[in-house]
Amino acid sequence: MDNLLSITTFIPTIAAAILLIFLRGEDEAAQRNAKWVALIATSLTFIVSLFILFGFDPSDTGFQFVEEHNWLLGLKYKMGVDGISVLFVLLTTFIMPLTIAASWNVTTRVKEYMIAFLILETLMLGVFMALDLVLFYLFFEAGLIPMFLIIGIWGGKERIYASFKFFLYTFLGSVLMLVAMVAMFADAGSTDIPTLMNHQFGSESFSLLGIQIVGGAQTLMFIAFFASFAVKMPMWPVHTWLPDAHVQAPTAGSVVLAAILLKMGGYGFLRFSLPMFPIGSEVMTPLVLWMSAIAIVYTSLVALAQEDMKKLIAYSSVAHMGYVTMGIFAANQQGIDGAIFQMISHGFISGALFLCVGVIYDRMHTRDIDAYGGLVNRMPAYALIFMLFTMANVGLPGTSGFVGEFLTLMGIFQVNTWVAMVATSGVILSAAYALWLYRRVVMGDLIKESLKSITDMGRRERAIFAPLVVMTILLGVYPALVTDIIGPSVEALITNYDTALADGRAASQTAAVSH
Repeated sequence: MDNLLSITTFIPTIAAAILLIFLRGEDEAAQRNAKWVALIATSLTFIVSLFILFGFDPSDTGFQFVEEHNWLLGLKYKMGVDGISVLFVLLTTFIMPLTIAASWNVTTRVKEYMIAFLILETLMLGVFMALDLVLFYLFFEAGLIPMFLIIGIWGGKERIYASFKFFLYTFLGSVLMLVAMVAMFADAGSTDIPTLMNHQFGSESFSLLGIQIVGGAQTLMFIAFFASFAVKMPMWPVHTWLPDAHVQAPTAGSVVLAAILLKMGGYGFLRFSLPMFPIGSEVMTPLVLWMSAIAIVYTSLVALAQEDMKKLIAYSSVAHMGYVTMGIFAANQQGIDGAIFQMISHGFISGALFLCVGVIYDRMHTRDIDAYGGLVNRMPAYALIFMLFTMANVGLPGTSGFVGEFLTLMGIFQVNTWVAMVATSGVILSAAYALWLYRRVVMGDLIKESLKSITDMGRRERAIFAPLVVMTILLGVYPALVTDIIGPSVEALITNYDTALADGRAASQTAAVSH
């Protein structure tokens, strides 16, 4: 089918336009219609995206389903997917109907709420499909706007502060990326991403303000892109916007933020940093590895001290993203396979954990850990599902969480055993904070009067969790579902990276001899 990627990307926007033009009023019928239109549109998007998966050939390491059109002023609209991006597209379309279904209890400005999520889906899909630098930047930056509104309008008491902090952190990081993109266009004469991946940017060392820049222009470009992607991930120490954003965002906003938006940083490293700036990546790798290791230990310890359930899970997300950056910059097959697997797996697990918080928040309107205890007595089904995702978050063998962490640690061990040792301690710490949370919320006697009338999960809530349970266990038992698709593209990425490093070193030696 022609234009399959564009159809998948813009179905949610068409639904948003229908809501904007045709839906009037704030009565109960209008609210219900808005929810159904959004649910049908996101479900249809998922069904259409399955055709991308079924038509995808993993053995072809190039870009597939490529669409290319010329825009005004010489700009290009170019979309395509490869083995690295196709699963992020599927993750996005899989998660979005679940977030809409989880928003069924929203009663304020429902039409606008659904429009924000529908437009956000289009922008997130665009990031993973864009094959033009300008198009990527437009999708990447525009995604801030609906998320800013979702937190700022439908969030908690401190929502304005959290939404501005989220916006400013991510926007300021991206300004440097824009400067680097202009420099890349000036050097290569193209904004075409596949062309730029094969272009050799300057790697001769030079002095800037008395500082020796090893790796030259590549290192500077790497740092500029790193500033944006590190905030988006988010990496320590630029992670402080995330806990605030998570705590204040509505449940569906937290799910999208954790499951999809954080993955854009990791995707950016794989699409831009490693293939386009291999010398710069190599120069900066030791710093990135230690930043990742510190993040895993530090944020795990911070999670142990939290009294708010959402904050604890948010810090847990930062720790798990540490494994991702570590795996990516190990720059070997196990490391990058593990990083991508961890991102996909974390999408299911962290999304489910935020939904678990949402279930009891809808009933009790508090996220304080101390307000709960003994829920197993009244909510056995909830206790079972919460336990599954707690164990998956810890990395229990048989769940998808184990595969990603194990592969990344295997990859990093081949590169730096000290970093691997520090990072492995994070597995123990994650067990500490996750099991501590579960014990205090679910186990024990039901003492608190306010909890004695709490009801277990309804059919809608169970239906939302069912696909997440299936994927978490399925990928844990049969990880080849992911690794078979990403493997050849990752192998090609590593081969090109190693070749570019060898060429860069040879060029540097030649330049040194000629001087």
